Amino acid sequence: MSRISEGWRAGGLLLHISSLATPYGVGDLGPAAHRAADFISRAGFHFWQVLPLSPTAPGLGNSPYSAYSAFAGNPLLISPDLLVRDGWLIADEARAAELSADGPVDFERVSARKTALLDLAFERAEARLETNAGFQDFAWRNGTWMNDYAFFMAAKHHFGGAGWLGWPEDLRHRDEGALRLFGTRLARSILREKFSQYIFFSQLAELKELLHQKGLGLIGDAPIYVNHDSSDVWAQPGLYHLGEDGRSTALAGVPPDYFARDGQLWGNPLFNWEEHSRDGFNWWKNRLWHELGLYDWLRLDHFRAFAAFWSVPAGAETAAGGAWHPGPGADLFAAASADGPLNIIAEDLGIITPDVTALRQKFGYPGMRVLQFGFGEDFGLSAHAPFRVEPDNAVYTGTHDNNTTRGWFRREADELKRRQLAELAGGPVTEENAAWALIRLAWFSPAALALTPAQDLLNLDDSARLNVPGTAFGNWSWRLSSQGDLFDDDRLADRLADLAALSGRDNQVHPNILTY
Repeated sequence: MSRISEGWRAGGLLLHISSLATPYGVGDLGPAAHRAADFISRAGFHFWQVLPLSPTAPGLGNSPYSAYSAFAGNPLLISPDLLVRDGWLIADEARAAELSADGPVDFERVSARKTALLDLAFERAEARLETNAGFQDFAWRNGTWMNDYAFFMAAKHHFGGAGWLGWPEDLRHRDEGALRLFGTRLARSILREKFSQYIFFSQLAELKELLHQKGLGLIGDAPIYVNHDSSDVWAQPGLYHLGEDGRSTALAGVPPDYFARDGQLWGNPLFNWEEHSRDGFNWWKNRLWHELGLYDWLRLDHFRAFAAFWSVPAGAETAAGGAWHPGPGADLFAAASADGPLNIIAEDLGIITPDVTALRQKFGYPGMRVLQFGFGEDFGLSAHAPFRVEPDNAVYTGTHDNNTTRGWFRREADELKRRQLAELAGGPVTEENAAWALIRLAWFSPAALALTPAQDLLNLDDSARLNVPGTAFGNWSWRLSSQGDLFDDDRLADRLADLAALSGRDNQVHPNILTY
């Protein structure tokens, strides 16, 4: 039985950090995030769920699920305002980097501005880092992953952004002489990368502490796979299925499903589970506990691949021709749980077979249910129908991969789905109230945890959709408007707080909810 199923009821907001409105063209960990924490508390929520905060790759559409490291933080999310407050920048320097507070994220311009700001901050900090106890402690505690990451990023910049397969052969293969040579040549750039990570994680820790002071928790998100062009693969290539030339021999993806007729070909290298098992899943243990040091709970993406994963031959144009292979199963989670129970939310969406459910329930991890999936021909039997959602789950009106509920109602819900929704809502449902109808159904469902994207709170249409699965570009750029700010909407906060009280999800009901 799930550790959170016995009377544990909570609510939360799903909102990525980059989607906040700031004067710097992208959301960050500063004042806007702190204001969001205030709103979350007033609204009777318990949790704020974010997407992965790893450093994103421009060539892969700046997806938070495609990163240069499974451990590092994204420097684009560092707050210039907090850099000014902490003395790393002066106010005029931050103001000179301002971009529009509204509209989609222009990642190219944001990256140029943020990089320049962090260069200035590093120049001011560089001489003091050897005696900065906070930095030195951070560097020591995180050296296992950060030394490789900082070297990788410094080398990547040195070689004009080329992936590690484009580096000199001796550096590709981590020859000791090459590592010493480039480690010396790139020493300042490596230190600069470490400084950026120190600032990022300091600001994230401050946000988490602020949430805790309000009795709230932070839910993170960990993609199962890593990019081929990442410090993880370069540093430990034996943990992945690579050929002698360093290229992937099999690729990650999923078979045809609700989101994509030909499946989704993600292109990540697949894990060599035999190698992971041989050293007791050390990389995974380090990763999971690293993430759970940053967050109170962790949504583990594509959980079904731990039971069985979809393998696509290298060179395939679509994922349709792949095949299922067994994953590590319970061995991985037993090894990671040896140091204590893992607060994991298992993303068990897609093609879910009994072995996936058994693995999740063996360790008491809540699964995920999405109300938009609960309507249609299988309404009476669907595990996503509001009245069939089981307590040991987190229920969502929609996720980052779904349309907004208003967009779903307009473009994806047929007459049958609309009629079923109206019957459950107890009255007529239109575009104007469909999002609120799903929010109410989620909150009154048996699920232990109910969450809704910010877009549904604002009743936004499909122009506010964050991601369309199966498309490589044009995603992840939506932001809240600074006009009519969500976090200033006291009436909405009061309405949500009333709903939390009525549904037994009041944030005063479980004062020790983070310890469950």
